[in-house]
Amino acid sequence: MKLLFLCSQNKRRSLTAEKIFGGLDGHIARSAGTENNSRIKVTAGLLGWADIIFCMEKKHVRRIKEKYNDVISGKEVVCLNIPDDYGYMDETLIGILEASVGTYIGIPN
Repeated sequence: MKLLFLCSQNKRRSLTAEKIFGGLDGHIARSAGTENNSRIKVTAGLLGWADIIFCMEKKHVRRIKEKYNDVISGKEVVCLNIPDDYGYMDETLIGILEASVGTYIGIPN
């Protein structure tokens, strides 16, 4: 399964998710940000590539719907409701990600 993780700048939350889920049980993970100054900025191509799109906050869902609604139509878009309170590879963040994403991709907590 191809997983895309989105946050604002692709420096902490989504990058952590890409690192921990990439290769896990054969899943392919990528990450991007919705802001112009993102490390990797989300594109129509990335959204089209993904089987499931995980957004960290509602504002990320809103941004991709506003700009790429035709691309994400029919795709599963999940809002994880994870605030920008964690550093890259923060242990608490990893625990939250494993608990919330695992249910969608068939990995038990």
